Amino acid sequence: MQRWQALGNVYLVTEEPLDAERVRSEVGDADGIAEVTARGDDWANVVSWSPDGSTAELSGNATRIVAAWLGTDTTRVRVAGREVVAHRNPDGQIEQELGDVKVSAPERVAGLELVPVDVGNPHAVVLGDPDDLPRIGPLLETHPRFPERTNVQVARVDGPGRVTARVWERGVGETSASGTSAVAVAAATHGEGEVVVSFPGGDLSVRLDGGRAWLTGPAKRSG
Repeated sequence: MQRWQALGNVYLVTEEPLDAERVRSEVGDADGIAEVTARGDDWANVVSWSPDGSTAELSGNATRIVAAWLGTDTTRVRVAGREVVAHRNPDGQIEQELGDVKVSAPERVAGLELVPVDVGNPHAVVLGDPDDLPRIGPLLETHPRFPERTNVQVARVDGPGRVTARVWERGVGETSASGTSAVAVAAATHGEGEVVVSFPGGDLSVRLDGGRAWLTGPAKRSG
């Protein structure tokens, strides 16, 4: 398995077949494993595994890492029926077309106001102090409101097009950054336009247009 990271969010990349038991035994300190089940010159089919042995419908960082691992200028990464098109920019950053984003009406859960967002996977965005994430994250991830569990973000709007956030990933816990979380936060706080989301691991750039999202960030091998 190769070790890759995107703003400190670490994924192992492998073409070996996996199951939940093997994932739990081999993931180590990584945030997940990207299992490449098939590939060609410029495409790959991927299963995104979390450390607890569950699978995610989509991971923005994992798909970007697989695109970097494959090494082509344009790469199509398919995961759980969704296709992400990734383009390598001249500066080495990778822009991904992540597809549709659906923002639902705010609701109150466990005494917290949140915005549910669907980025192909579920998110609950709470506006507040990101330092409250260690309390809010586990509370909402497993709340009965989310029978399949949810990713959780606590975000603070710093100004037009700028947001600071921390993320609690479903089946993982807190991570240094998350691609789909960046999209969820941008959509919940801005709706449209270009937004930079700052995580502890660094910045991700989101572009929202007509209910669709593009995500730009780095990915590199780390071992």
